[in-house]
Amino acid sequence: MTDRTAIRVEGEPGYDVVVGRGLDDAIAEALGPRAAKVLVVHAPTLGARAAALRDALQGRLEVLLAEVPDAEAAKRVEVAAFCWQIMGQTDFTRTDAVIGLGGGATTDLAGFVAATWLRGVRLVQVPTTVLGMVDAAVGGKTGINTAEGKNLVGAFHAPAAVVCDLDHLDALPRNEILAGSAEIVKAGFIAEPEILDVIEADPERAMDPATPEFRRIVELAIRVKARVVGEDFTEQGLREILNYGHTLGHAIEHAERYQWRHGAAVAIGMVFAAELSRLTRSLSDEAVDRHRRILDALSLPTTYPLGRWKTLLATMQRDKKARAGMLRFIVLDEVGRPTVLNGADESLLFAAYQEIAD
Repeated sequence: MTDRTAIRVEGEPGYDVVVGRGLDDAIAEALGPRAAKVLVVHAPTLGARAAALRDALQGRLEVLLAEVPDAEAAKRVEVAAFCWQIMGQTDFTRTDAVIGLGGGATTDLAGFVAATWLRGVRLVQVPTTVLGMVDAAVGGKTGINTAEGKNLVGAFHAPAAVVCDLDHLDALPRNEILAGSAEIVKAGFIAEPEILDVIEADPERAMDPATPEFRRIVELAIRVKARVVGEDFTEQGLREILNYGHTLGHAIEHAERYQWRHGAAVAIGMVFAAELSRLTRSLSDEAVDRHRRILDALSLPTTYPLGRWKTLLATMQRDKKARAGMLRFIVLDEVGRPTVLNGADESLLFAAYQEIAD
């Protein structure tokens, strides 16, 4: 038995997020006894890993592979239709399953495909990036992008399990690990300050997948998301706190035509949200400065051009988090105490943006 941690996401149905190394047996177990076929949706760089998984599972069920584009290019309706075509041509039934093998964009797509085929089939998420493990693959949010914005089309569809095999991270480029760390930092600011303490104590060790410090903050971030999702699966209230930094972050991703890593955009979004918190909730100067110090230590950006504001504002007004045309932001009363800011005046938003503009 390998060293592993099972983090429970409560709800109906509940499921485990398994963290450890050498977890192929956990994938097989999560598929359940009824599946006769499984579609492995994978990123282009993971062809060999997908083939190895097919070989490991082939004796007990038929395994089909669907290679999809890298990153946000995967999250298009044409790519989902490609997966549906494979499933239709091979007579996928409601008892069959989908595996999402890749980063957050791949697991978002795989989840959407599983949610929509026959109104929902079994899903096992196998994230291979930091972002996927601590955020995208956990929680049952699935989605694709449109020309108008990110994740505007999607569904809530709980996986049968999320299998976070840290072996996948050993060969991951450092910039990928750092980009994914933005979601870990977010969990620290909204709910789990120990994460911030660990990173500040030694950023190098905190970002090294071989260290216990790295595993600790990954598991803490997953626990934050698991706790929130277990209480509010369909984002009727509490789950909104997970959007800290995301309203502006998603607008930046759209402005950059999805060529930026999600974590880089969210890093800027968090500093903006912190500045907005200082203006509206009396968040301390030290807490705002702490955002910049930690993100700077992780080589994540904290500024964006002043001249892009009008474009970003227009995109945010179309964001799925808006209500009746009114912008909503997650802000902080203090570290670990998030709340919702409704309908902030545009002059106030611009004042906060000026603090992050370069």
